[in-house]
Amino acid sequence: MREVFQQELQEVQERLVEIAELVATSIDKATRAFNESDVSLAEEVIADDHRIDQAAQELDELAITILARQSPVARDLRTVVSALRISASLERMGDMSTHIAQLARYRFPDKVVPKRLRSTFFEMGALDVEIAQKLTQLLRTEDVKLAEEIRNEDDKVDDLHLSVFDTVLGEKWKGEAADTVDATLASRYHERFADHAVSIAKKVQYLVTGDWDPDINAGL
Repeated sequence: MREVFQQELQEVQERLVEIAELVATSIDKATRAFNESDVSLAEEVIADDHRIDQAAQELDELAITILARQSPVARDLRTVVSALRISASLERMGDMSTHIAQLARYRFPDKVVPKRLRSTFFEMGALDVEIAQKLTQLLRTEDVKLAEEIRNEDDKVDDLHLSVFDTVLGEKWKGEAADTVDATLASRYHERFADHAVSIAKKVQYLVTGDWDPDINAGL
């Protein structure tokens, strides 16, 4: 029975990595669709979101089954409970990717944001992609050094997010109302994507070290 239990725990980790890989692919396609006004890529992201949702649901069902049948304790219990919460955050990250892709689709063939903000969103998107890739590696290896790197990248996303607000609220902003709304929403989606990654990184740290951060879900 113990061997079967360990196999189930290993399956939980493997499924988390698989979902994270789907999310990383989703944000990569979404940011390219957004920055390049590529409606085909945007449609792919939107159509594939159900794969992330389904994978997260199946992982949750597995975790609940393990809790009910195995009654895990200590590190094993942390693994299963953390998996439930991480899968929810990964699902939300997939939603953020979809929202970014939807903006690209709605504004096609035009760009979503005015020219003066495009370099900011290009950088923000690149950071989100990098964060997603590091998050996948973190879930695969449980190397807590990656958690710190993810937080550092998130700080950069936060700075860019604030710069977008400074721009659209500034006296020199000449964008239409739709431009202001689109830029604000897009910036928020990018920022929330990174925030969820940080939340997951903190949960992995808890899983590895057993040290609980009371602010683990702050801002979400």
